[in-house]
Amino acid sequence: MLATPGELPPPAHDGDWGYEFKWDGVRAVAVVAAGSLTLWARSGTETTIRYPELQRVPAALAAHDAVVDGEVVALDARGRPDFGTLQGRMHRTGPEVARMAADAPVTFLVFDLLAWDGQSLLALPYARRRERLEALGVAGGRWVPTPWFRGGGAAVLAASRDNGLEGVVAKRLDSPYRPGVRGPEWRKVKNVRTQAVVVGGWRPGQGRRAGGVGSLLVGVHDDAGRLVYAGHVGTGFTAAALRELEPLFAARRTPPFTDALPREVTRDAHWVEPRLVGEVAFAGWTADGRLRHPAWRGLRDDLGPEDVVEEW
Repeated sequence: MLATPGELPPPAHDGDWGYEFKWDGVRAVAVVAAGSLTLWARSGTETTIRYPELQRVPAALAAHDAVVDGEVVALDARGRPDFGTLQGRMHRTGPEVARMAADAPVTFLVFDLLAWDGQSLLALPYARRRERLEALGVAGGRWVPTPWFRGGGAAVLAASRDNGLEGVVAKRLDSPYRPGVRGPEWRKVKNVRTQAVVVGGWRPGQGRRAGGVGSLLVGVHDDAGRLVYAGHVGTGFTAAALRELEPLFAARRTPPFTDALPREVTRDAHWVEPRLVGEVAFAGWTADGRLRHPAWRGLRDDLGPEDVVEEW
């Protein structure tokens, strides 16, 4: 189930909602069966091999079959999510994974219980699912249940801001869990604006970036499902990030975007198949649908290109 970008519920209805902190990581559904773990990304990709440190499931789950929803995060020394560190783990499946897991282990923050010993809990109200999750005590190893709050949305949002977190997710206490649906019963309220984007091309760099990628040409899907150009991103990259990006490009002859493109973009653009999804931080949208001051945050493996829509 997905959250819709928006504002906090009005104070008069605050008591009808529960609030969780929004964690800056990648979404994962964990399936535990006979003590064995399988992790699935939002895109439907199995990601178990990428996070071996999560294989030790909490004792409360080890003897049961369960499905839980949560967020894989890399935490810094102050206990805050560090998306840059996590981004270095997302596409790793080789022998280096064990070393990376030992050097900077991720944490699985659990926030919903979807099934228990073969019984689906999707139709239960959110508040009831959270109560059952709390009663289980799913803490252990690298698993941590996330806090939640009945009402008090303004205070929870302020606490998220004070602690350098991304924001909050407001969830109606009576809402069922609707897989794959981005509905009004869940709202994400951000302190920092971020947007998932599809990479559709790149422009050559200059100076120390000469001979390689200088900026990425990115797009999002509009209300009609068309991939439209959203601007270029030329900041926020590390040298390592650029080196990892180039081998992932699959070249194509024509732009993947459906709308008209600025001449300065088409003059020297290299087009690629729109398969890679990344995330940018940005200041807002321009009137013509371009990202203002976007900065690259990294690739995302929990989203497919078709999942990327405008978040105004």
